[in-house]
Amino acid sequence: MKGTKEVIIKTLLSTALGLLISTSCIANNIYESFPSEINAKEKYVFYSHGFIVEGTNPTPVNPRWGMYDFPNIKKALSDESYNLIAYHRPKGTDPRSYAKKLANEVNSLINKGVKAENITFIGFSRGGAITVLTSNYLADERINFVILAGCSGFVKSNPELTVFGQVFSIFETSDGAGSCQFLIDRNNKVNSFEEISISTGKEHGAFYNPLPEWVVPVKRWIKEKHST
Repeated sequence: MKGTKEVIIKTLLSTALGLLISTSCIANNIYESFPSEINAKEKYVFYSHGFIVEGTNPTPVNPRWGMYDFPNIKKALSDESYNLIAYHRPKGTDPRSYAKKLANEVNSLINKGVKAENITFIGFSRGGAITVLTSNYLADERINFVILAGCSGFVKSNPELTVFGQVFSIFETSDGAGSCQFLIDRNNKVNSFEEISISTGKEHGAFYNPLPEWVVPVKRWIKEKHST
């Protein structure tokens, strides 16, 4: 009887340890600043918001497109398979300087053992332009980039900008910021390019809220690109 109890206790402890280990490998963290501890085996996704959010208000309102729901966008983009890093940029952020900061953080992740294939950037509008700049500065064909309605004025007026790696673009058909195909055509340094359009009728505001039309394909694409 005593031997049976010992076996049961050992089995329970072993199971608990296994659960603890498996749980520790699950990411699903949302960071508002660069993580102080990096796990080389985990995956990291950066999200850069639109211009309207720059400042101190995480839910600013545009008179045409409504409220930008930054907090719920972060929640929707988070996932147990990766860590989400989503900074609230200060007012007056310089896109180029900010992109260089992000590129330095990527190099820090890689230096600490994170696979470049397990690093992804998502950027909307001004954040999309920052994402393109970051790709241009890194010039790393292993990293993944998602551009949401980000190929408009700034990117078009700077023909020297080049994107590298795996690129996924989503644009809204009722929006003025259209396809990113021109960006790929003028400096083709990408390993893969995929683009889809959505038609919500919400113009640029389609990306102001975590609509499934764009959140679902973005998360699916990320999981496909991250190495195992």
